[in-house]
Amino acid sequence: MIDAIIFDLDGVIVDTAKYHFRAWQRLAAHLDIHFTPEDNERMKGISRSDSLDKLLALGGKSYSERDKQKFCLIKNTWYLELTQNINPSGILPGIVAFLDHLESEGIKLALGSASKNARKILDAVKLTHRFDVIVDGNDVSKSKPDPEVFLKGAQALGIAPQHIIVVEDSAKGIDAAISGGFLTVGLGSEDHLSHADIVLPSLEHITLGFLQSHISKTVS
Repeated sequence: MIDAIIFDLDGVIVDTAKYHFRAWQRLAAHLDIHFTPEDNERMKGISRSDSLDKLLALGGKSYSERDKQKFCLIKNTWYLELTQNINPSGILPGIVAFLDHLESEGIKLALGSASKNARKILDAVKLTHRFDVIVDGNDVSKSKPDPEVFLKGAQALGIAPQHIIVVEDSAKGIDAAISGGFLTVGLGSEDHLSHADIVLPSLEHITLGFLQSHISKTVS
């Protein structure tokens, strides 16, 4: 039986993944590093500091911890500039209807995001009140693919992982959920998310019954 769903934020609830890419791309250009959408795909779902390490590795660059902290701050400043006008129109198609449906079915809702800006973004799109539990990058010490963010969400919900679906758009996020013993829904491409229990292009017109009947694991 499915009792709860934990959602990632960027690229799942809101259309902010593109802003992360643009901010990282700008930092990469600043550091004379070639950065592609495919490189960005491998950075989805992980912490800002881990993403920076991947970016620097692409260019064979090495910097002090002090410089790396500065670069993270610069990237976040650029990201916040890009998202400063975000509003409920930035919510991805089908999300509000899906949340309404899940609430009507008595399903608990949680957010599990690596972003330290998660609460700010949720406030901006007026969705904060929709979640029973919010766990973000300020609440964890380990980045995905470690399952800490989802396990903390499950603990706060008081529900065992095997009765929770995690919805993610990143391979690392799916890895984290699988590691934690959760059921998984991947949003996006089969090429990147084939290890999820089910991969969907979006959550438009999706119901709890559909997920229960299509997820391959046995939920009892």
